[in-house]
Amino acid sequence: MNNMTNNQRDKFQSYMKRAWAIYALLTIVLIVVLVLFVAQDDEERFFFTIMPAAAAYVFRPTDRYLGKLIFKFTGVSQPSENE
Repeated sequence: MNNMTNNQRDKFQSYMKRAWAIYALLTIVLIVVLVLFVAQDDEERFFFTIMPAAAAYVFRPTDRYLGKLIFKFTGVSQPSENE
């Protein structure tokens, strides 16, 4: 039983790391698009470099929400805390 719990915990942690990596990559892509295609001068380039990263940090998803999405798409649920 303990081995199965560890396997589920390892899978969930792996999916959680992937979710955060995807979130970070999407933020970086957004910054690159804004800086390269939207910004018209140096001031806007600086603003579009700093502000999307700050907004992504402030509005980051909670672990509970990410856990629900991971369960929805992969079927791996978050292991309980008391195990």
